[in-house]
Amino acid sequence: MKKSTPTIASERNYVIEKEKFVPVSEYYGEDTFNNKVMKEKLPKDTYKKLMEAINEDKVLDIATADIVAHAMKEWALEKGATHFAHWFQPMTGITAEKHDAFADPSGIGEVVERFSGKQLVQGEPDASSFPSGGIRATFEARGYTAWDMSSPAFIRRNGISTTLCIPTAFISYTGEALDKKTPLLRSNRAVNISSLNMLKLLGSKNVKKVYATLGPEQEYFLIDLDYFFKRPDLVLGGRTIVGAPPAKGQELEDQYFGSIKERISSYMHDMEEELFKLGVPAKTRHNEVAPSQFELAPVFEEANLAVDHNQIVMDTMQSVAKKHNLACLLHEKPFAKINGSGKHVNWSLSDSNGNNLLNPGNTPHENIIFLVFLVAAVRAVYKNADILRASVATYGNDHRLGANEAPPAIISVFLGEQLTNILTNIEKGIVTKATNAEIIDLGISSLPIVSKDNTDRNRTSPFAFTGNKFEFRAVGSSQSISFPAAVLNTIVAESIDYLAEKIKTKDTKNINQAVFEVLKSEIKDIKPILFNGDNYTKEWETEAGKRGLPNYKTTPVALKAMVTDRALNLFEKYQVLSKVELQSRYVIYLEKYIKDLEIEVKCLNNICQSQVIPAAASYQKILATAIIATKEVLGNAGVVSAQTEILKKVVDLINNIYNLNKEILTKVEAANAVHDEAKKADTLCSKVKPKMDQLREYVDELENLVDDEFWPLPKFWEMLFIC
Repeated sequence: MKKSTPTIASERNYVIEKEKFVPVSEYYGEDTFNNKVMKEKLPKDTYKKLMEAINEDKVLDIATADIVAHAMKEWALEKGATHFAHWFQPMTGITAEKHDAFADPSGIGEVVERFSGKQLVQGEPDASSFPSGGIRATFEARGYTAWDMSSPAFIRRNGISTTLCIPTAFISYTGEALDKKTPLLRSNRAVNISSLNMLKLLGSKNVKKVYATLGPEQEYFLIDLDYFFKRPDLVLGGRTIVGAPPAKGQELEDQYFGSIKERISSYMHDMEEELFKLGVPAKTRHNEVAPSQFELAPVFEEANLAVDHNQIVMDTMQSVAKKHNLACLLHEKPFAKINGSGKHVNWSLSDSNGNNLLNPGNTPHENIIFLVFLVAAVRAVYKNADILRASVATYGNDHRLGANEAPPAIISVFLGEQLTNILTNIEKGIVTKATNAEIIDLGISSLPIVSKDNTDRNRTSPFAFTGNKFEFRAVGSSQSISFPAAVLNTIVAESIDYLAEKIKTKDTKNINQAVFEVLKSEIKDIKPILFNGDNYTKEWETEAGKRGLPNYKTTPVALKAMVTDRALNLFEKYQVLSKVELQSRYVIYLEKYIKDLEIEVKCLNNICQSQVIPAAASYQKILATAIIATKEVLGNAGVVSAQTEILKKVVDLINNIYNLNKEILTKVEAANAVHDEAKKADTLCSKVKPKMDQLREYVDELENLVDDEFWPLPKFWEMLFIC
């Protein structure tokens, strides 16, 4: 009997009732305890104290916290919430929460809803089973969650359950960061201090705060949920570890920005509605390059809020997909030989007056600021390219980086022809003449002109300037953007401080001249990181090697940059991560790599032994029986050589799969005998993964031989085109 296929949207017998259209503006943020709600619910003096605590990084006194907690509880009860939860981001890369009921016993058979400032400000989840990289032993369970006032609490609905979620940091009993949020908050503080000092040096006034902004573009795949549950590799690991490519993939280039299918459009509508209620500024949606691949892009937000919102986006994508009988795949490479998914993180710096420091600006003074912060960012990437590469190193991302669909493992910076020429002219001391109405004269003879937006885009560059921001394109689609953002903030803070100190040492009263002299020197030093060409070519890989740029192609190699003396000292100096905290993250990321690979090995073994080989053996029996039957009727002359050849291929492939599978398990067992995690990761990467790729080739070849009726796994063409 032919394998069952999912019921696609057009075949479903459901009725869509027409609802009255409600503009997004009328319900945007309705499920968040945002600024508007706080103004309504809090006394004026309480609201003022809370805003001062948020904007000036102050501690909120417990009396004020009690008032905020009461208002938050009353608001949550109005929304139907029965529980509250400290929502945090442990080192698992996803979010975590422990729900506590508002209801408290107040007498025999009676309860009252309570929520105190103490409960709002601090929680105590069990920390023993979260990754800690050796900071905490298993028997040491105590850990604390601490309220992050800068990210609004929100309502989460799950079935008939409604919970008030409070964004929090997560630290150990002894004070070390056990989460993704804490280092980001610390890095925000670091880049704020460094940027304010630089702006003051350059003569800027009335700037109270500088903060990083992020705009993470989220790519994802959607397949029918029925197919998803028939693929154990997708269920357990998020990607297909076997599967032959379809006859048609993305060659016709007809998916990218194509018309969105009705079922997908309905899903996007429902997903965005949920996101809008939670105050997530989802802006753009479209088909991506690969079949069944899509993208959602938000409007820029302050870094900490953008990170929280991206976690909400990923969770919402997957939960809403199930309601449409779809599975949302966030893995970097769900399907071999077609484009994988990334998360392009657009990063910039803004000040409290609403100015983007990476915008060329409209006055000479602003243009000098732009050039200083531009060079600071480029220098930061040049000096710390290895650390930036380590920040995106995961097992899943290794399948994507450098695969002619994503930036390579070589970190370089694209500025475009005009900006590159401007920096070159500064280095040479040449004055560029204005030739375009949008070009703004810097106002001093030594500094050339800058254009607001007169550069092409380079989709192959891992770190590209795109008009008023940098686009970090190497981040993986399933990855929390928190650590890459924290790394960017930290290395840029260091670079800003470095330039400031050099400017101060210049013996001149003209600040513009001092800036020019420093930039001239630094541009000469950082030139090797600048590349405007095609990052996918072998020629660039060779050229990058000549320039001395690191090329760490695998996670076990890339992660070593996190524990160099330079990295350890840098993050400790800026109080983003202590040496112990950074070393623990190195261990956690190594362990994650090992576990991800081992899960795939076990899954591959199970698929081969319980599905692929039995299916192939059944087909082998049919072929053999047919050959024997033909021979009995027609004699030896009737035996078709093609049938015999196919039978032999099937038998050989079964043997190859069985034997190579055994070899892989033996190599994994040998790797497990190694007690050094770094060596174990290296062994699995260099000895086991290539064998897994070889085994996949055997399975995929067999898939193209075995009768479709017998093949137990949904095929690529089904998953990617029937949706």
